[in-house]
Amino acid sequence: METQVLIIGGGVTGTGLVRDLALRGVDCILVEKQDLNAGASGGNHGLLHSGARYIASDPAAAAECHRENLLLKKLAPHCIEDTGGLFVAVAGDDEAYIADFPQMCSACGIPARPLTPTEAREREPALSDRIIAAYAVDDAAIDPFKLSLDNMAAGLQRGSQLLRFSQVTGFETHAGRIRSVQLRNTLTGRETHVRADVVVNASGAWAGQVAALAGIDIRIRYSKGSLLVTHHRIGQRVINRLRKATDGDILVPGGTVSILGTTSERCVSPDVIYPEIHEVDHIIDEGSAMLPVLANTRYIRAYCGVRPLISSDDEEGDDRSVSRGFALIDHAESTPGLDNFITISGGKLTTFRLMAEKTADQVCRRLGLCQPCRTHMDPLPQTGDARWTEPGLTPSLWIRQNDPRDMLLCECEMVPQSVVDQLVASIRKQGGDPSLNAIGLRSRIGKGPCQGTFCSQRLAAYLYDRGELEQDQGLRELRSFMEKRWRGQQPLLWDISLAQAELLEAMHSGVFGLEQLDKTQG
Repeated sequence: METQVLIIGGGVTGTGLVRDLALRGVDCILVEKQDLNAGASGGNHGLLHSGARYIASDPAAAAECHRENLLLKKLAPHCIEDTGGLFVAVAGDDEAYIADFPQMCSACGIPARPLTPTEAREREPALSDRIIAAYAVDDAAIDPFKLSLDNMAAGLQRGSQLLRFSQVTGFETHAGRIRSVQLRNTLTGRETHVRADVVVNASGAWAGQVAALAGIDIRIRYSKGSLLVTHHRIGQRVINRLRKATDGDILVPGGTVSILGTTSERCVSPDVIYPEIHEVDHIIDEGSAMLPVLANTRYIRAYCGVRPLISSDDEEGDDRSVSRGFALIDHAESTPGLDNFITISGGKLTTFRLMAEKTADQVCRRLGLCQPCRTHMDPLPQTGDARWTEPGLTPSLWIRQNDPRDMLLCECEMVPQSVVDQLVASIRKQGGDPSLNAIGLRSRIGKGPCQGTFCSQRLAAYLYDRGELEQDQGLRELRSFMEKRWRGQQPLLWDISLAQAELLEAMHSGVFGLEQLDKTQG
């Protein structure tokens, strides 16, 4: 295979870069060792930052976040719920920081409108009566899955290619250039070589590992952040603790639920991470100081992602003090020097478009092109490939069409057969196989209170009826799907969640024997 640009990494930065380059007329192939948003782009708050969180620790990143926040609200409104946000202080919080907050926001160009504690509680009744200060900011909630899927779809419509489950295993270099990239399909083991004029490493937390294959050293801190999903939506706005960034100080609306987090724990590798019980306890303790209801709320899932923090010192210091800005590295000046290899890493979900723009500018310079960026002017097209990630969309559709033949496969999120049919067609169109995990990524299946206990079986049965699964393939896919769900349930096993886990085990292990299924089969 040959292309002008090979992009490694299918997160929001990689898919954003595909669209940016496609709009400039550049031929691209994106390769991802799993599926889209498998890393930090799928393991975050879904918070569109106003920038106010970073005004003290990183004013430059704070200003970047606010500028991009305003742009994305205009250009990708279908991916955003413009909730607004609050920063609230609780009795005992740092009064010097509270007093300096409006001036620090103003210095970064970030609006922060003061509210009385009474006004804040009128807007968000769940707030503690110990609130002593509050400010309204421009935070919002953004759907990272819809964002990546729509960016990728826009690139595909302009001739770009997507290779899922394709892991980079090596580079062939000659005379200071990468001649070809070696890929291995993680499902079939098939090997492929791709020749590209420029190779971009947009693999997030794996950027150091990818660069190492080319003999280049990039120092990255791995900072794990864990988050919790509530059973129902707690507040209408993003609610932040008015203090220096720390653990358990943000609650973000996520459609029909809320997402509480996060932590910052150093980890050795981005490949083996999971939410831990002590993190869950700590997040709830901290969050309930500003929202007491969180102490007794039912949580249906915990999950985590790894922040790739680029720093010259990867041993000492607090990870929260490391810049949330991004690093664009042209490896022509590295050791060894490769004049067609570029790495983009760090940054925030909020700044993905800016990261893609700066990377595309550098790519075009390497290609000798003078095509300007258009993503800051052209709206992001809304595509059918991503519409079903939106919470609450499928219930209204199913009720409106009122077709008794369109059976619900997921009752928690009310996903019917017709939606699965559309998703299967979309995945096939992109050259993929419609596995349970692929369908779950592109829809709300498995994300409701039962966390896949019932809908996983119905979905597998329906795919058998469609001829998409055969022999014991469905059992293997059920196991893979439920393992991902179980990882998020295990740290939350108390009260109702524990009883539900017992039901899940009885159904999936007792009936289907999934715990005895040899994972090496197939």
